[in-house]
Amino acid sequence: MIKADRFEDVTRIRMGREIEEFGGQVLYWVTSYLVDGLLIDTGCKHTSEEFVDFLKSQDLKFAVNTHYHEDHIGGNQLLKRLGIEIFAHRDSIPLINQVPKLYPYQEIVWGYPEPTEVSLLPEKIKTDNFHFDVVETPGHCKGHVALVEPEKGWCFSGDLFSVEKPKVIRPKEDITEIVRSMNRLVELKTNLILFTSVGKVVQDGREAFQSCINYFQELSQKAKRLEKKGFSVTSIRDELLGGEAPLGQLGSFADLTDGQFSSENLIRALLRAEI
Repeated sequence: MIKADRFEDVTRIRMGREIEEFGGQVLYWVTSYLVDGLLIDTGCKHTSEEFVDFLKSQDLKFAVNTHYHEDHIGGNQLLKRLGIEIFAHRDSIPLINQVPKLYPYQEIVWGYPEPTEVSLLPEKIKTDNFHFDVVETPGHCKGHVALVEPEKGWCFSGDLFSVEKPKVIRPKEDITEIVRSMNRLVELKTNLILFTSVGKVVQDGREAFQSCINYFQELSQKAKRLEKKGFSVTSIRDELLGGEAPLGQLGSFADLTDGQFSSENLIRALLRAEI
């Protein structure tokens, strides 16, 4: 399923697989953005054919992957077959061109992307009417970038930001680097409108980033104080977050993802963080 709408000059394209085992609902939406011929991220494999069919009627000239994860590169191969050049950070290039190792939930929700050869992303991108600065924003993973149109204040932030107070993360996410990346964007001399990979457009991006930074810093301090008192990671999670983050009738994020998205991962990351 895909849904498209517009915000200013940006087309927002939300995609998700309707899963029969879960009553035909979309468990997780992913989002691509099209602006002035530039496509930012290409969605997941399960929706790639419908997505590319939609794009055939659009003015698409080239694409950028904000990072190498399967829900951001799933349409790459079909777009390459149409002659669309795709760019990515140097650290993402070899990972985009290999078959990833996915957990069952990733295969069910997003599917395996086909390996794709992509080009090296330059430091600046120009379209007919806009220009974008490429800002390195690691933390969610290596090779992660955000694209910023300084005159408009548009910030296509990939998976750097989803909500101001996240309750779950993956085990390899680095909160020290995430906070540094958010600070890097906060310090830019432009208003920031965030276009997130979950489809949310945040009008005051600077405030949202700062709120998330403050949340991480405060939670990290509390977690470290409890650790010094002898609390286990699980006990710290329960004390600060009330247990694993629920996912309605499906249980928790941790249950659904075999522990890959979990509140316990967040606590471990906060204990490691230097923020």
